[in-house]
Amino acid sequence: MALLRTACIQMRSGTRIEHNIRDASDVIREAAALGAQLIATPEMTSLLDIRPGKAAARIVAENEDKALSAFKALAQELGVWLVIGSLPVRHAQDTRAANRSFLIAPNGSLQARYDKIHMFDVDVGDGQSYRESTAYRPGQHAILADMPFAKLGMSICYDLRFPSLYRALAQAGADILCIPSAFTRITGEAHWHVLVRARAIETGTFVLAPAQGGQHEDGRRTFGHSLIVSPWGEILAEAEGTEPGVIVADLDLDAVAEARRRVPSLMMSSDWTNAAVTVVAWQDHPMPPQISRE
Repeated sequence: MALLRTACIQMRSGTRIEHNIRDASDVIREAAALGAQLIATPEMTSLLDIRPGKAAARIVAENEDKALSAFKALAQELGVWLVIGSLPVRHAQDTRAANRSFLIAPNGSLQARYDKIHMFDVDVGDGQSYRESTAYRPGQHAILADMPFAKLGMSICYDLRFPSLYRALAQAGADILCIPSAFTRITGEAHWHVLVRARAIETGTFVLAPAQGGQHEDGRRTFGHSLIVSPWGEILAEAEGTEPGVIVADLDLDAVAEARRRVPSLMMSSDWTNAAVTVVAWQDHPMPPQISRE
């Protein structure tokens, strides 16, 4: 049984890019020292600033991004695979930026990139409104990346609430799903564990879910609790609360085929997107019998 040691980095990214690069790099080094071969960081690793207009001036094109350059060099130095959960980068075809995830190989080369598809445009009740689509252009393509030991399905944060994306990635051959996130405290307390475990169970894949956690410089509060979950829905590792740090788990990739054998739901057609829905009104049914009480 060959095991793959994986790690999720939990962060509390702020508004200073250089500090965030340093903080992430320190914990990535710690994960590599623990033997991790595949290491994932959370959404907005390099810059988390939701104040209107504050981040835009510091967002540059991908080939000019200091964080991406630093992480490519770090992956090569440590000889590890890095999933940089996301960085804000200037989009080549839009005035808005891209919320982009990167897979970096152990030789420092960029193997895959994914732009977040589902924009976080919500009012969650924490006193703030989130309108990600005003600053970021939604991605158009799901990405499945080949690695020597597994196939990786890439996603970001709010994508977690759209199970059809993960089903498509699993049916295309994903063994591992990566869900780097910056869940709000309110939504995280209510839904984080349930959603991450559900995506693992539905798809029969391992899930790496590195998260942001705590009170950020821009006023945002995120939930933390980074997770590594098995294809059977078991939590293999979980970060303690919101504190920055690293969690590690060994993945037996044979468990993917075993979970799908036990519950072969991926083999069944479930695309109801364009199916007609029959609405049956109450008046179409006879009234229920009256119950007499004595």
